[in-house]
Amino acid sequence: MGVAGFHDNEHTWQSGEKRQPGSRVPNPPAQPPITKPSCPECASQRVCKAGHRKTARGKVQRWKCQLCGYRFSKSKVEAYVKQVSETLKSQNDLTRIILNTFPGHKGSRQVCVLEREAENLSRQRTRKKQGAGPTKTDVDAKGKVVDFAWWLKKQGYKMSTIKVRVKALKWLINLGADISDPESVKDVIAKKEGWGDGTKNVVCTSYTSFLEMQELTWKKPRYKGRESLPFIPLESEIDALINACGKITGTFLLGLKETGADPGELTGFRWIDINYEAKSLTINHPVKGHNPRVIPVSNELLRRLSGLPRKGEKVFPSTNRYATFYPQRKTIARKLNNPRLKKITFRTLRHWKGTMEYHKTHDARYVQKLLGHKQLTSTEIYINLEQAVFDEANDEFHVKAAENLKEACNLIQVGFEYVTEMDGKKIFRKRK
Repeated sequence: MGVAGFHDNEHTWQSGEKRQPGSRVPNPPAQPPITKPSCPECASQRVCKAGHRKTARGKVQRWKCQLCGYRFSKSKVEAYVKQVSETLKSQNDLTRIILNTFPGHKGSRQVCVLEREAENLSRQRTRKKQGAGPTKTDVDAKGKVVDFAWWLKKQGYKMSTIKVRVKALKWLINLGADISDPESVKDVIAKKEGWGDGTKNVVCTSYTSFLEMQELTWKKPRYKGRESLPFIPLESEIDALINACGKITGTFLLGLKETGADPGELTGFRWIDINYEAKSLTINHPVKGHNPRVIPVSNELLRRLSGLPRKGEKVFPSTNRYATFYPQRKTIARKLNNPRLKKITFRTLRHWKGTMEYHKTHDARYVQKLLGHKQLTSTEIYINLEQAVFDEANDEFHVKAAENLKEACNLIQVGFEYVTEMDGKKIFRKRK
């Protein structure tokens, strides 16, 4: 097919002309590269497109600096630079004008200009500024957030704690609180709707750390989160969720179910922590407040782990696994017509494991060692959970009776537990 308007050294292709067999089709003319302007605020080249601005001559592309957050338009920059460069001859004065008197700039720098430009600049100051750049207060707040994060790091806080406290400080800034005034922070927290007492307590704790960085104090408001027992699903519901999820997510859920590990501990799990001969997993990277430990696992989990792709030293790469799991959980709950599945989270399986192990052994020390708790008080919650779950769900068991030793051994092998003895027979039960 003919190509109009193309030309090379061998042939000129006219509109409607057919290409002969074996002839070379010329490459289309290269498009000029899109050049990004520099930020007039910090002179950074790290800018991205940020919509358009309507003008009398049409739409103008707007840009946003990824370094300082300043928004500007390329045409406005070029027009202003051209206007000033025609008037001024000194390069130093040109640079000073661009940095200090760019229209819309809200900085507080002192303007140094030539006398012949003073009149023009005085007129520009009387106009209403229409720039969309960050204010001096915003810049100061961002700087304090960065200083706060680095201070927490130097104090030895874990990265998980740093993320939570920095996020809480950003919430206060976005809600319009003056973080240098404790009373302003109290007003914002008290008026915020949708935050429970637990969330408000976390925000207050984070702000207390911020004041500690500045060697200041305040009277912390009295917010305390309400304690409630976590949701404990049936084992059949957990198994249905594991089997219906994808290969990697299903293996991750099965690992949480059998080990009772924290999701963060299993995320840092490595291939060298698997012992196929001893049929165990080693938790060598416990989260804050937990101890390292070795946990026996089933052949099914080892088989699933051996079938996963090896893309690094970690078994489960550090990705946003929640974004993958939540849509799958919602779809499975709808297909199985069981809304209880929507309440199952990664941490739910840890609570389930602790509750089941305490019910089997009634040994709080054993559960403490299994879950890696440093304090026994952290394990006491599973004592209350076991009483609540098994006292209210007595009909959720399979019951069998064994007349001899062989039958009793067979029942124990398939997961039944001994309850009592009546009429010369041993009674066993297992959750449905």
